[in-house]
Parts: sequence; C-alpha cells; structure tokens
Amino acid sequence: QVHLVESGGGVVQPGGSLRLTCTFSGINFKLYDMAWYRQAPGKQRELVASITSSGSTNYTDSVQGRFTISRNNARSAMFLQMNSLKPEDTAVYYCNTRRARPEWWRRGTQVTVSS
Repeated sequence: QVHLVESGGGVVQPGGSLRLTCTFSGINFKLYDMAWYRQAPGKQRELVASITSSGSTNYTDSVQGRFTISRNNARSAMFLQMNSLKPEDTAVYYCNTRRARPEWWRRGTQVTVSS
C-alpha cells in the first residue's frame, strides 16, 4: 500500500517562492511517471507539471518558466519549485502518478499567494 505525504505549502506574497515535496513509501517509486496537480476553490483539479521515470518534464502553460518539477529516486521523493508566484496559483497542491490513481489522492498541501 502506498504511503505519500505532501508538504511545503504556505502563505507567500506575490513574486515569492515555495518548494513543495512529496515523499513516497510502499512502491518502487523510480518506475512511475509522476505529477503535481492543484485545485483552486470552485475549480476542477488540474495537472500542473509531470515528470517521467526517466526525468522528462512537462508543464501547463500557466506555470511554464516559473515552476520546476524534479525527483530524487534514491529518496523516493518528488519536488515542485515554484517561483514568481501569482495569486492565481493559490490552490491545494497534490501529488499522484501522471495517470492519476484515485486511491492515491491525499489531503494535499495548501499554497496561498496573497499580499
């Protein structure tokens, strides 16, 4: 059974930075294509960034150039470096596989961008 924990969220001013972390246990992490998702109030959950098992990355247009997804297979961990944050980045951020597994959704980590 997979155990994952999302962390690193917080309150930051526009233009600020945060680094999210997702740690895993109970799976062979290095085999999975992974992703970060987010859900803003009143909106559907959306895919923000993904990274394949070999390290290829992809981003939704709204975060391209500002966010960086990475992974450390030795630590079974995934990261999302978020720079130049905007109020519209405010959401709960989740980690999951690239093809999101319903049973892997957890409570996420809240990111609030506000002055």
